[in-house]
Amino acid sequence: MSVHLIGGGALTLADAPLYAPFVGEAAARARAAGRRRPRIAVISIHPEADERAGMLVAVLAEAGEFEPWVTALPGRQLVAPTALAEVDGIAVGGGIVEHVRAGLEPVFGELRRQVAGGVPYLGVSAGAMVAAEGALGGGARIDGVQLAPEDPAGPAVEFEIEPGIGLVDVAIDAHVAQRGTLSRLVAAVESGLVEGALGIDERTALIVGEGGLRVEGSGSVWRVLPAEGGVLVSTIGA
Repeated sequence: MSVHLIGGGALTLADAPLYAPFVGEAAARARAAGRRRPRIAVISIHPEADERAGMLVAVLAEAGEFEPWVTALPGRQLVAPTALAEVDGIAVGGGIVEHVRAGLEPVFGELRRQVAGGVPYLGVSAGAMVAAEGALGGGARIDGVQLAPEDPAGPAVEFEIEPGIGLVDVAIDAHVAQRGTLSRLVAAVESGLVEGALGIDERTALIVGEGGLRVEGSGSVWRVLPAEGGVLVSTIGA
C-alpha cells in the first residue's frame, strides 16, 4: 500500500479524483479481509475540527464508498489508539502543523506499524507534512534570517524540525507555490537542517509506493536535494 500526500487546498467535491487512489487501496484491503466497505479513520486536529472533518469525509465519499471513523479534536488534544483500531485506511487532515504533530505523536508507532502492514495513509497539508521522519514547522526564519513570506502582524518564528511519523524519509512541505515557501526548503537543505525535501503544491497529490513516486493533480512537486556547492531543485509534474 501507499502513502498519499496532498499539498492542501483540495477539500471540494471536485477534488475527489485526488483521493480516489487512496480510497481504492482501502477498498482493496477491505475486500481482502471480507468486508464490503472499507473503514477509514478520519482524523482532524483543527480549531474548526468538526467542520474540517466533515469536509474531508465528504470529498472521500465522493471518491468512493466507505465507513468513516472520525476523530475531531479542536486543539492540542491527543489522538487515542482506538482511533486507528481495525481500519483499512487512515486520513489525516490539515491544521496548525505543530498541533497536528503533537496530537498524533502518541500514535506514531501505531501509524508506522499499520502502514507497514498494508494500511494506506493519506495526509492533507499538515497531515502530509507530519508524515516525514522530520516534521517541518511553520516558521520562516533560520538563525533570524527571513526565508519565506510571513505575517507582518505576527511574531518572527524560527523554522524548526521535530520528529514526525516516519512514513517517508525526506521532509515534506505543502502549499509551496501558493505560499512562496520553496526558498525555505532550499535554505533548510543547504544548511543541513534536512537531507532532502519534497514540496507539494495545492490540489496536487504525491503518492509514495513500491513503484516509486507518482504525482496527480494540477500543480507540481518540488524536489530539493543537496549538491556540490549548493542544492539541486527540480520539479515532478503529473
